[in-house]
Amino acid sequence: MRIFRDLGEKVWAYVRSAPGTYVWLAILFVTTVALHHMSPEFEEQFLRQRSTNIRELSDCPVRVLVQSAMWIDGGHWLPYAFLYTVFHAQAERWLGTLRWLMVCVAAHVLATLISEGALLKAIKDGMAPHSAVNTLDIGVSYALAGVIAVLVYRIASPWRYPYLAVVLFVYGVPLTSTPTFTDLGHFVSVLIGLACYPLVRGRGKAWNPKETVAALRG
Repeated sequence: MRIFRDLGEKVWAYVRSAPGTYVWLAILFVTTVALHHMSPEFEEQFLRQRSTNIRELSDCPVRVLVQSAMWIDGGHWLPYAFLYTVFHAQAERWLGTLRWLMVCVAAHVLATLISEGALLKAIKDGMAPHSAVNTLDIGVSYALAGVIAVLVYRIASPWRYPYLAVVLFVYGVPLTSTPTFTDLGHFVSVLIGLACYPLVRGRGKAWNPKETVAALRG
């Protein structure tokens, strides 16, 4: 029993070290449960009113930019629990809650505005249907992409370069085939995360995987 108690204390300490991450994750859990109690027709209409599509951004941009980050389209919460723990929690513990939140907000807001602006231009140029102004666009993936990118600076050289290459590959490949405005938003989020370098200066020594392995062996 002591083993489980010690493990529980370590888990709780980890959660308390990244309060913003886990408060946000708790909100996503509640909203995901709420979605499971909605009919498919009502769910689509409900989410569309909280979507950062062109129509909603034109009517009330601040409201939908906030609300869209509180819902997950599809209702699968567990993958986000894993991703938030691996990426968001690490970034928040490293940068502090305020700076971490600044990265999240910058990536979510700017990538949304840029990608929706590109979609609006495509509509005006006749490259996308006018119905695209009502496209369903909610979720937390832009903020996550920005945080994944800013963690490049958390890793010591030369290990950061393979990590950066993987990030650019994962988010860049979709742009080479049949890109959507969401693919553009994800890649822009990565660039925004990389541009947040001024926020990471003075945040301590970068993590060196080699030193971690050596410590585990010792």
